[in-house]
Amino acid sequence: MNPSTAQARVVVDELIRNDVRHVVLCPGSRNAPLSFALYEAATAGRLTLHVRIDERSAGFLALGLAKGLAHRPHRRGFAAVVCTSGTAVANLHPAVLEAYHSGAALLVVTADRPPEVYGTGANQTIQQSGVYGGAAATVDFPVAERRAGQNGVWRGLVCRAVVRADAGAPVHVNIPFREPLVPDGDETDWPESLDGRPEQERWTSVSSGFVGSDPIGGGPIFHLRPRTLVVVGDTDAASAASACEVAAKLGWPVVTEPTAMGGPVASGAVVLQHGSLLLNAGALPERLRPDSVVVIGRPTLSRGVQKLLKQSPVVHVVRSGQAWADPQHVATHVTGYLGLDDLNYLATDAELESRSWAETFPGDPAWLTDWQRADALASAAVEQLLATEAWPTGLHVARALMTELPEDSVLFLGSSNPVRDIDLVGARRAGPVVISNRGVAGIDGSVSSAIGAVLGAVSADSRVGQGYALLGDLTFLHDLNGLLLGPLEARPDLTIVVLNDDGGGIFSLLEQGAPDHSASFERVFGTPHGSDLGALCAGYRVPYHLARDGADFRAALRPAPGIRVVEVRADRQRLRTVHEQLRTRVRQVITAP
Repeated sequence: MNPSTAQARVVVDELIRNDVRHVVLCPGSRNAPLSFALYEAATAGRLTLHVRIDERSAGFLALGLAKGLAHRPHRRGFAAVVCTSGTAVANLHPAVLEAYHSGAALLVVTADRPPEVYGTGANQTIQQSGVYGGAAATVDFPVAERRAGQNGVWRGLVCRAVVRADAGAPVHVNIPFREPLVPDGDETDWPESLDGRPEQERWTSVSSGFVGSDPIGGGPIFHLRPRTLVVVGDTDAASAASACEVAAKLGWPVVTEPTAMGGPVASGAVVLQHGSLLLNAGALPERLRPDSVVVIGRPTLSRGVQKLLKQSPVVHVVRSGQAWADPQHVATHVTGYLGLDDLNYLATDAELESRSWAETFPGDPAWLTDWQRADALASAAVEQLLATEAWPTGLHVARALMTELPEDSVLFLGSSNPVRDIDLVGARRAGPVVISNRGVAGIDGSVSSAIGAVLGAVSADSRVGQGYALLGDLTFLHDLNGLLLGPLEARPDLTIVVLNDDGGGIFSLLEQGAPDHSASFERVFGTPHGSDLGALCAGYRVPYHLARDGADFRAALRPAPGIRVVEVRADRQRLRTVHEQLRTRVRQVITAP
């Protein structure tokens, strides 16, 4: 057996022992040893193998798998993507950046050329070690040789990589292979045993404490006032739920972004259905202004939230790991994970030991009631606007989709208008898992991420059934190759809803969409394309349906097998006016005496 084959088989075996359950493989020559080993493992039922010809789509498929696996509590399993050397490695960079900024556990395994060919003009050779900069930790493997003493090294390096990924970050595993790259010779003809630990144990077992068990850094939370508003940004549902248990106990209202909505709702906290809309409608009336704000996760969608934080006298940010979300540098306090156990930890004063936190630091019931009343008024304003505006707008589609979603489903949201439409008018409800690439909020790779998210969530929780994605037309077209699945590849039950307004609708809502810039807008921001989505889907042999009206759209959302695309055609020219009308109506109803 040649050294490259021996090393690849050991690496794949140890990855499986470290709970790598899904691997996305891109075909290539230099990664042939890994390809053979992965095929053998998949054939034996030890892992699920996905094959893609486009490395960029493959990276985002693996990212979606990682997010889908991680979104359920007590998840087990990691996702990895494997590619050959050269530009294939560079094509994974966007997915690596998204994984880094969203805290996703992603393993990137790249085959490399041996060091002796560097600088010689050898084909498909670039400097791969450290190619992702600070966005990924790098674990460099030695070139395999025909000698004893390597099995433990290879397995230990795999364990080191997985431990780093388990902390919530991408890890780049770079493995140089010398020829021959295909299996040959007798498998028993090797200088040492290549077996792993008995009972399929990891070579090196590392215990990582649950983040909630760590004492809070930065001091107690006695500074928080009765009128405290909790803002939950992009984070995992379990972390949001635990922190929102505190809000439920103390009577604090909660504003949540779509990607974390399930956790706060399940916690029993008062989750505002239209909190983001209320904060974006204009200046809050005095009766709704908080005296302190608690921020969990990364708020990435709402300018209203950022304005609120800038005006709040106390901003308490709950960090994740060593980082915290405070782009405006307004945080007055930063602590670690915030849950009921942490409150018990802090309650060491003799006066507090005999009293509950709710008794010691109660919220303001009248203030909470005011927020609930404002939320109800905003909900009525939304319903009135949707009833009077002609279907469809993005708001119509978002509202209908969140209403029709099955309880145990997965929803992936594109990072442009779709996630914002859901944020403004989508129902906050427990049950559906909502995932979006909000780390760096690019539109690239969204079709692939959606497929991976559903496959990962189903793998982590057998109760998950149907998957949905809500994408804009440019987002869909940007990753059209994500629909390129071979006949042997796993296909989730996924309905991709494409809101097609023929261009970059998000820019209509920004400063460049103002009438003053109308002369240049269409060419450099609106970017109409006129594509026939039905014909494109036919080329990929993906079922397609054009929803003609609201009833037709709701019917098209019924669970169905396989991947399908539902297109909704909207008028981009109405977008700015509709959103202005919505904000105006909400502002009027909440400021009325």
